[in-house]
Amino acid sequence: MDLMEPVKLKLLTLKDLDAVTDIDESLLGTKRRAYWEARLEKTETSGVPSLAAEVNGKVVGFILGSASGWEYGIPENYAWIDTLGVRKEYQHKGVARILFQEMFSMFKKVGVDTIYVFVSWKDWDLLQFFDKIGFARGEMINLEMKI
Repeated sequence: MDLMEPVKLKLLTLKDLDAVTDIDESLLGTKRRAYWEARLEKTETSGVPSLAAEVNGKVVGFILGSASGWEYGIPENYAWIDTLGVRKEYQHKGVARILFQEMFSMFKKVGVDTIYVFVSWKDWDLLQFFDKIGFARGEMINLEMKI
């Protein structure tokens, strides 16, 4: 890892709303405070906690995931990574990998053995990242309908 200071993980809570909103806005260009407030309130009761990565007490990244509860016939041993965000200046330094490793560990503790993530075929950087940490094309297919 290229960071001089250690990365510390903690549970992501509503107290991290400003940091998450700032990271998201810096990555997507849109401020979505109400969206993140609702998401963070929901994660506090989701069973598998979401995580924040800190360097020197500053939140530099976050990850949200959820385990299946047999929605749409999907077994309980499946989980999803819903969202990942890392401040631009901390990308390519191992922060996302640390967040994923801890999330994987938490998923294993609740019986998950298969994790899914949705990525655009055109997002080559993200596809390469997921390939490096061990993701491969799965058996499920993405269906969509434009309306």
